Amino acid sequence: MPTLLRPTTELVAVAWLSSLFDTPIVSTTLPKTSTDQTISWADTGFVVVSTVGGTPNAYMPMRNPVVSVDCWAVNPQSGKPPWGRANNLAETIVAACYDVPNISRPLTLPGGFPPARVLTAYPLGEPQRVRDDQASYARYNVPIALMWRAEG
Repeated sequence: MPTLLRPTTELVAVAWLSSLFDTPIVSTTLPKTSTDQTISWADTGFVVVSTVGGTPNAYMPMRNPVVSVDCWAVNPQSGKPPWGRANNLAETIVAACYDVPNISRPLTLPGGFPPARVLTAYPLGEPQRVRDDQASYARYNVPIALMWRAEG
């Protein structure tokens, strides 16, 4: 019997956040620096998502997670973190939470997972600057509450 694939919060959050940007800059891990020490996302910044809490609905097949969204930026030619670029990513995500007509749309998930739909998304706090990164990366964090369900 084949394995039944079920969407996960991280897959859904990555798909929803990815739909906000023109380039693929959202994942669950920050990309590694390439062998020639260039950073592939230096021009765009990068968004990293992780599930940090929430509660599945007790009576309906819906999830209500909280995801931590870290927005990263770097300037490889400078030791000065590009705070504005990282903050702009975070503010773009917060603004998308208020774009109610565009929140709920079918999401195509990778790897043969069935589609899912985010029903609501809202920030649980202001984007916060995260200081003391040894690599001179700029990072803003914003917690987002989602409500989503599998479509298939």
